[in-house]
Amino acid sequence: MARADGAARAATLSDVARAAGVSLATASKAINGRDQVAPATRERVMRAAEELSFTPNQLARSLIAGRTGTVGLLTSDLEGRFVIPILMGAEDAFGAGQVNVFLCDARGDAIREQHHLKALLNRRVDGIIVVGRQTDPRPSLGHDLPVPVVYAYAPSDDPTDVSVTPDNVAGGRLAVEHLLACGRTRIAHITGDPEYAAAQDRAIGVRAALADAGLELVGDVRFSTWSEHWGRDASAMLLAQHPDVDGIVCGSDQIARGVLDTLRDLGKRVPEDVAVIGYDNWEVLATNSRPELTSIDANLQQLGRTAAMRIFEAIERTDGAEPGAGVHHLPVRLVIRGSTVARR
Repeated sequence: MARADGAARAATLSDVARAAGVSLATASKAINGRDQVAPATRERVMRAAEELSFTPNQLARSLIAGRTGTVGLLTSDLEGRFVIPILMGAEDAFGAGQVNVFLCDARGDAIREQHHLKALLNRRVDGIIVVGRQTDPRPSLGHDLPVPVVYAYAPSDDPTDVSVTPDNVAGGRLAVEHLLACGRTRIAHITGDPEYAAAQDRAIGVRAALADAGLELVGDVRFSTWSEHWGRDASAMLLAQHPDVDGIVCGSDQIARGVLDTLRDLGKRVPEDVAVIGYDNWEVLATNSRPELTSIDANLQQLGRTAAMRIFEAIERTDGAEPGAGVHHLPVRLVIRGSTVARR
């Protein structure tokens, strides 16, 4: 390719993606050696990159050229449970040492968030990723900012913004489908605060999967706090009313830990008598449970990688890449451990 003044222009990742007939995200995964790309697709992308004389480190250079090479990550996640894996995924996509990420914690305070936003813009960051601490929609930062913004985990309340969030409805479905595959038919659901979108979405998925199997939930969805204490109390009440329950879907790993305690106290074997599945795949809890806890993983590192790729797409918009507005629900995954499948 050549510019009008005759000077050669270095190929960008968008050029490679177009030549290979794939999306920008797929081209990036192929060039970075990720295993989510089919071998034939990877070969096509690499062949296009070779023909265009594109090298992997040009992914970061194409972003940095004429810019500051910095991205802001603005969060309200005080504990870091969600933002840290998202940050790791974003840095992974940007390339280690190629793009600097500034992490700002607004601590759930709108005034502090505006202060951090101004500070990031004063640093002339090339883009901003906004990370929430729950999946409820959050206020948009607006469209008068000079840089692209992508919302991760907590979607923007403006449908014209770009948001990526875990598919909690699919997660509820996945949990029930796994218990059904384990032969369970008397399934209950204990979850957290009903005002959280995550709790409602997971419950929708649980009920839908049971309905598809011609089954009903045992009792009502039991909503309360995201705590082990609630897991213990709710499961005690559940077993007193429905002693034949053989599977329990929990809205979080903390709740599931409490459920395991009560089942042990009542002399119920897990998973032989009752199978238990958590949510979040918080490894410090899941792997130290007795037995280790099967859980739904929100794939937060992949969420961070996707958010970073949306920033790339927005910055390279002049090359033909248009980031898709709206809320994009990303797949979650099942991590099977001893609380649903007995160790041999």
